[in-house]
Amino acid sequence: MATGTDTPLASPAAPASGPIHDRYVRGHRLRDELVLEVHARPFEALVAPARGSHIAIPSNPLEASTAREHMAALCLRYGAPVPSPGANYYSQDLGPFRVRWEQHTEFTTYTFVRSGPFKEPFADPVIGLVPRDWLDGLNGDALAAIHFALEPASTPERDPEALSLLFNGNGLIGSEVTGGHACAWSDLRTHEDGFSRILVRDVQLSKMQAGRLVQRLLEINTYRLMALLSLPLAREVSPVIHQLDAKLGAITAQLAHSPAGGEKALLDQMSGIAAELERIGAMTSYRFSGTRAYFDIVMARLQQIRQNRIEGLQTFSEFLERRLTPAVNFCVATADRANDLAERMARVGSLVRARVEVQIEEQNRDVLASMDRRSNMQFRLQRIVESLSVAAAMYYLLGLTNYALHALEAAGVHINPELGAGIALPFIALLVWWILHLARRALDKEHP
Repeated sequence: MATGTDTPLASPAAPASGPIHDRYVRGHRLRDELVLEVHARPFEALVAPARGSHIAIPSNPLEASTAREHMAALCLRYGAPVPSPGANYYSQDLGPFRVRWEQHTEFTTYTFVRSGPFKEPFADPVIGLVPRDWLDGLNGDALAAIHFALEPASTPERDPEALSLLFNGNGLIGSEVTGGHACAWSDLRTHEDGFSRILVRDVQLSKMQAGRLVQRLLEINTYRLMALLSLPLAREVSPVIHQLDAKLGAITAQLAHSPAGGEKALLDQMSGIAAELERIGAMTSYRFSGTRAYFDIVMARLQQIRQNRIEGLQTFSEFLERRLTPAVNFCVATADRANDLAERMARVGSLVRARVEVQIEEQNRDVLASMDRRSNMQFRLQRIVESLSVAAAMYYLLGLTNYALHALEAAGVHINPELGAGIALPFIALLVWWILHLARRALDKEHP
């Protein structure tokens, strides 16, 4: 893809630590970075005839520096400037071919382009010009690999059979694109060299239109594969989710019909289901979210290429909607089933905990009732003890009084001890009652 300059696109400048002083107002410190973001990874101009090879390799942000260093090594071989530190996009003419490198969140893409006439669109692909040892050093295996060819309108038109031969006789999909200014064909299959093929005929495209069209067709092929990365995972976990769903259904039925007392066993079973669901969620949530995002990008790119039907061929949208949409829907449905199962299990868990709480409340009620009965018994026993205490105190005081009266009689006082004791008895009883009454009032004040 040819551009007006051979220098790489400058990476966004680091945000200033303070406000940016404009002529009239202070600019936000992130403004320039945000403005440059919408201009990142620009489309490149492309003039027919041209051919190219595009590969996408899964990666992660931690491998960005490794990919950048590998790209720099290729540039140094041809004496070209290297990507700037921290850059995630680079485009440069290296002489035999032009290279475009992009670092995405989950994958890295390399596009190699060579302009000039060609006889066969997919013979001697451009990637054959790239040093083999450098390709062998790429960090990862290619998920998407595509050869594309952009031929001018002056190229003799091919009949359907000749077009099919360019794709090894496979059935084709294709359409007029960019409102009829170009035509595009592909079989979206992997050929013997490991690459898919896309043929574009430039009917009336500008340089930038051609670059945008080819870039979007490459993105459609790359993002559709990224969207399908979760399909094997969905097929793996779907039977497990079905089994967990059946187990939860059995627990729910058991909860509805079983008597109280088996909640512990139910909670143990639910703990096992919860642990398995958490494992599935940790394994699939990120991948399923990526599937939704990539599928939306594919649908957006299909709209952007503005297709018109070519008689006898499926359009790209028709083909992908027939095969890609059901696969993505299966992945989304699997994720939704897992989420629904987790919500149902939470509700069932709440029911089991409610039954346990009711049982605990019943046990607490029984304990409180038992404590109340014991308290009443203790109170009655206390009354009996108090009564016995009154009798014992009266008996003790009456004995002391009797001893005192006998002592007075022995001292010469004319008194009948038995008569005196009988007369003193009611006064002693009254004295004991009054003392106990005062003691109870004092205790009631201290412990109301």
